[in-house]
Amino acid sequence: MFAIVKNRAEKGLWHENRLPNQQLGPNDVRIKVSHAGVCGTDFHIYKWDDWAKGRVKVPTVLGHEFVGQITELGSAVGGYAIGDRVSAECHITCGVCKYCRTGRGHLCSDTQIIGVDRDGAFTNELVMPAGNLWKIHDSIKDEHAAIFDPLGNAMHTVSAFDLAGKTVLVTGAGAIGLMAIAMSYARGAAHVVVVEPQELKRKMATDLGAALVLDPTQSDVKEKIRTFTEGHMIDVLLEMSGNEKGIQQGMDLLANGGEVAMLGIPPKAITLDIAATIIFKGLTVKGIIGRKMFETWYQVDTFVRKNPAVIDKIITHTLPAERFAEAFTLMEEGKAGKVVLKF
Repeated sequence: MFAIVKNRAEKGLWHENRLPNQQLGPNDVRIKVSHAGVCGTDFHIYKWDDWAKGRVKVPTVLGHEFVGQITELGSAVGGYAIGDRVSAECHITCGVCKYCRTGRGHLCSDTQIIGVDRDGAFTNELVMPAGNLWKIHDSIKDEHAAIFDPLGNAMHTVSAFDLAGKTVLVTGAGAIGLMAIAMSYARGAAHVVVVEPQELKRKMATDLGAALVLDPTQSDVKEKIRTFTEGHMIDVLLEMSGNEKGIQQGMDLLANGGEVAMLGIPPKAITLDIAATIIFKGLTVKGIIGRKMFETWYQVDTFVRKNPAVIDKIITHTLPAERFAEAFTLMEEGKAGKVVLKF
């Protein structure tokens, strides 16, 4: 099998030809991968930043966003058939802890993420527990089905707080930040403001309906937002960048009593004045990890089926998997929105 692998503890990714994984447990299925999305997490691993160094063991096959067809069923699997088109929740949880048993499996401390903690989907086939599968509706295109995972991240983030009638700020218009624009409006936001340093992504944010799009490197960002909001500033911050300056700037732009949903992963530890930034402004801060299993998946399924044109705007490149190096270069140079690899 062709596989995209992190097999050296340095910047970069490499391909290997591997034997198929023959191990299939009674509750597992084997899936032939057709498309896989390239994620910001994959980019962290590609760059080999401090977060990746502390989390990922080499060698590991990357990839946790995918769609494919079932080719083999474990002996105890029911509800699925060979040929079914599926995606899957990439967090494989223990199933027996307090969090898993109370509908909060995304918080399970015994989680393994495919493409991070174990081999993932950047290959021709993989084995997944049947309980993690999501059957794809016939009306959904493969490219759209391949990115249910990041769409779920965006949906989980925008669902953290009540957005109805509020001014929402998205810091970082990567693929998930772009997804959050339309989702915020779907949840009743009055206005969505985007702060993003890359020109292409600012143009994409405007095309997706952002009411105000700003370059964070400009000195007048705060005054422009103050004018736009008639002095009220930002009600809810959706922090997607993981960038230290972006986090600091986003919180500075919040009104007193504002709310923050944090999804972006900083590549290393950051410095934040907790007293001035959070306590004395009375902010509410919520960390977002993964998707709610499987509440968020139902929400995403509905959103994708109703808004295919939005997803088309976010996916800027679909490339053969063999051109994975090009995909990561496009991301590094800020020349892509969402990239999908075709296997």
